[in-house]
Amino acid sequence: MNATQTGLLAGLILGAAGAFGGFSAFVIVLVVGALGLVIGRVLDGELDLSGVLGRGRDR
Repeated sequence: MNATQTGLLAGLILGAAGAFGGFSAFVIVLVVGALGLVIGRVLDGELDLSGVLGRGRDR
């Protein structure tokens, strides 16, 4: 699945959450989706959090 298809799927899911669950459901789905994206990128090795966590710096 390429980035366009993934973005379309995410938009459809967020739209459905907003339409059926209201604004609070939209925000919850958005936050959980963003968290899942970050975790997935870290596990794939595409995102390095060592700078944010303070690890990996030799002083």
